[in-house]
Amino acid sequence: MLYTPPPIDPKAPPVRINLLSDTQTKPTAAMREAMARAEVGDEQVGDDPTVNALCERVAALMGKEAAVYMPSGTMCNVTATLVHCRPGDEILAHETAHIIAREGGAHAAIGGFQVTQLKGPDGQFTPDTFRNALHPRTRYQPPQTVVSVEQTANIGGGTIWKKAALDEIVAIAKQHGLVTHMDGARLLNATVASGISPRDMTAGWDSAWIDFSKGLGAPIGGVLAGTRAFIDAVWQWKQRLGGSMRQAGICAAACIYALDHHVERLADDHANARALARGLSQIAGIEVQEPETNLVFFKPDGAGVPGDKMVAALRQRGVTLAIMDGRIRACTHLDVNAAQVEETIGYVREIVRGA
Repeated sequence: MLYTPPPIDPKAPPVRINLLSDTQTKPTAAMREAMARAEVGDEQVGDDPTVNALCERVAALMGKEAAVYMPSGTMCNVTATLVHCRPGDEILAHETAHIIAREGGAHAAIGGFQVTQLKGPDGQFTPDTFRNALHPRTRYQPPQTVVSVEQTANIGGGTIWKKAALDEIVAIAKQHGLVTHMDGARLLNATVASGISPRDMTAGWDSAWIDFSKGLGAPIGGVLAGTRAFIDAVWQWKQRLGGSMRQAGICAAACIYALDHHVERLADDHANARALARGLSQIAGIEVQEPETNLVFFKPDGAGVPGDKMVAALRQRGVTLAIMDGRIRACTHLDVNAAQVEETIGYVREIVRGA
């Protein structure tokens, strides 16, 4: 089987510390209660009051005219580019961006778009790199239509795009007639860590979205925002792709609960990530990237343990992590506490000693 998720190994020990991803979060008891109480309707015909309330709230949060609730962040990205672009158009994004590395080639397969990969450290390209990638509009080259950034930059280490760089990219894009799109999978991690509001962080960006199924702890969904005309066009693609839902207010209630209770606590995840990075860096031979948010990337090879061996050894101890871009990624979230972080550091130290 190439694409179907493999079955869980019944012989593997139970996972006690889940650092695989912030997508692993489970709804809290209070969030489940909010979901159970949700007033619902038919989202597809626009009469689910909880979905409508969520969309209005996210649009206001980001200073946009309108918003739409989606089953996934990938659908937010794909529908946005399907509206912004036409077949044969060119999108510019960092070479490690989610739209390139993690969406199954959807933008090419469905939209017929090509994505130009911009280089740069820590998952980000500079305004000058973007400017230098632009070419004159000519019938010999594809129209350059969209520039996209991922906030935070996942494979770059969960790094935060600085506000000054975002503003400069917007200015260059507008000067050359490009649309701006922000993949906001961990946007609120960036706003909490930087102290910049979502409205200010997304100012000038024609489309932007928030993922609720990562650090915010909701079970499903993202909300894409932009102008009313843009969101109206997105709805057509949402329908075509099967993203229009029915009593989705049950899930939207979890997102509203997350906005009320799980945003400021993202700072706890950032603190746990720093503690994890600090502890790992004190083990001789382990190379650690200093985290800016809730992602910790490290390489244990210098300590005599290849990354895949380290991940396998930790899994036998009930700890699960991911390998991404040749490094181990640990992701802190609301289901990982400070004691579990210290326990994980102890296991890594133990594995290195036994190598």
